[in-house]
Amino acid sequence: MSQIHQKIHIIAIGGAVMSSLAIALKKKGMTVSGSDDKIYDPAASLLNENGLLPTQMGWNANLIDNSLDAVIVGMHAKADNPELLKAQALGIKIWSYPAFIRSQSDDKQRIVIAGSHGKTTITGSIIHVLNYWNRDFDYVVGAKIKGIEETIKLSDAPIIVIEGDEYFTSPLDLEPKFLKYDHHIALISGTAWDHINVYPTEDSYLAQFEKLANQTPKAGSLIYCTEDAYAKKIATKERTDVKADPYETPNYKVKNGRFYLNEETPVKLFGKHNMQNLEGARTLLKRIGISRAQFYEAIASFEGAYKRNNLLSENSNTAVYTDFAHAPSKLEATANALKELHPNRNLIACYELHTFSSLNKAFLGNYKDTFKAPNEAIVFFDQKLIEEKNYTAINEEDIRKAFNRKDIQVFTDSTQLQAHLLRKDWKNQNLIFMSSGTFGGLDLGSIANTITK
Repeated sequence: MSQIHQKIHIIAIGGAVMSSLAIALKKKGMTVSGSDDKIYDPAASLLNENGLLPTQMGWNANLIDNSLDAVIVGMHAKADNPELLKAQALGIKIWSYPAFIRSQSDDKQRIVIAGSHGKTTITGSIIHVLNYWNRDFDYVVGAKIKGIEETIKLSDAPIIVIEGDEYFTSPLDLEPKFLKYDHHIALISGTAWDHINVYPTEDSYLAQFEKLANQTPKAGSLIYCTEDAYAKKIATKERTDVKADPYETPNYKVKNGRFYLNEETPVKLFGKHNMQNLEGARTLLKRIGISRAQFYEAIASFEGAYKRNNLLSENSNTAVYTDFAHAPSKLEATANALKELHPNRNLIACYELHTFSSLNKAFLGNYKDTFKAPNEAIVFFDQKLIEEKNYTAINEEDIRKAFNRKDIQVFTDSTQLQAHLLRKDWKNQNLIFMSSGTFGGLDLGSIANTITK
């Protein structure tokens, strides 16, 4: 491993990944400080527990001086951030998050999991299986995985497994993060246009995945899902001495509200898309010495990522779930998964338009026909957020037309949405909330308990 700096300041420490990195570096014995203009839970609590929560919110150039070995800057910071400008003026080494991770993995086999959807589940399942068999490896994953204490591990292990996204590297580097890791093995789960604020056209978005594939070195591997047309197209392009490993949805069955991989291995995840994700993980693990039998033994105890297909509460005929779905492909896969899990129950699905892309009127058409599975489809968005961000106004008819579903119910008031849900007879009906936001601050756990009590 390359030499590690001993005194580090992290600009924008409050993000999920940046806060995890700060904690990992402190546990390695470094002196770590940080700043941010806003920090929310769970990051705030985790930083506080580790003595890393900034005493004041906001940016302060006085935190930057020549005693620092390096500064790591997160994407939440802007190019004119006063701390970043001070570090540049003093000539202090400035790392982006992915470049720093790369600097700590010179002597490792680098494995990158990419894709518009599924990458957290695939990365998490790989981590789970390697842990189950006591393999020595490092990892970086973008969300908390059930049963795994940290989201980042950096050591002298010979392998590192990295969840790599296509978003910008830093305010100073507008290349995708996943291009910074110099992978030996890459997996592309699937492609579906997202991040319209970064990639204004679908072609500009998809081009990033082709760059990743082209970066695969000689004797490297490119694993891809054959059921995604673009992933298949770019992965099967001729590349000298690069092995392309395809995977597809494996055989599975659903029995008594439980999914079985290979028709005999019970798993705790559900939905066709998750069976596909697990097959991607199995295909990759095969490349690094995990047999089919070892995979199936280990995967039975994998519980998935927090906020993904999360069961809030249930009784004998109703279950309430949340999911981090925040893009058209994720919305469709999650809703279909719940219908598959409980085919004899009605599904009421609530989806919040929350991201820049989903609140962009020009992007809404990408939701066409993705919300067909629920018996009752509900869309929520915060009108104040649209006004605050100065986005083009959208109305109920825009949403119904975009989703191509005339009976969609649209709410812009969270209290009215809650009242609507609590008035219902929930016998033989399931409910799911899907968002990367908070549904206007609704206490989803309380609603779930009220419905199922």
